[in-house]
Amino acid sequence: MAHAAAEVVLWLFVVNLGIAFGAGLYEARIAVPQWLRFESGAGYRWDAAAARRANVGIQFWAYVTTGPLTLLTLASLGVAWWTNGAVRHWWLAAAAIAATERVMTFGYFVPTMIGLMRGDLTEERAVAAALSWVNRGYVRQVAVLAAWLAALKALSLVNS
Repeated sequence: MAHAAAEVVLWLFVVNLGIAFGAGLYEARIAVPQWLRFESGAGYRWDAAAARRANVGIQFWAYVTTGPLTLLTLASLGVAWWTNGAVRHWWLAAAAIAATERVMTFGYFVPTMIGLMRGDLTEERAVAAALSWVNRGYVRQVAVLAAWLAALKALSLVNS
């Protein structure tokens, strides 16, 4: 693959990881508190209807990470493998971390949120599942950040 094409893939990967990281922070701080509310004296409450109304999986994430980040991660694994030097190591590290995050997303986060949005769990089970989803989301955000930083490092080494 030509050097210029590889650089475009890396640039797109970096930009998409940055958007995914920022959007994840936004979701955690702004969107999630609308679905999982803490009420004094009552504790946490899960609002499946609010999560369904927001439907961020279809209205946002599908266009940012489900398709694009997954494809860019796979492309990065392939292209980085044939790249030379330090760029290769940082890019492969970024792609491997992003691939791990993608597996976590499709194996746990998406199915759990679909189940929570269905609204067929008892309040107690829904709150427990939602709290687990939120807490594991921090690990996922760290993975996206680590992948982004490694990809930025690879990008900084492209022409050096």
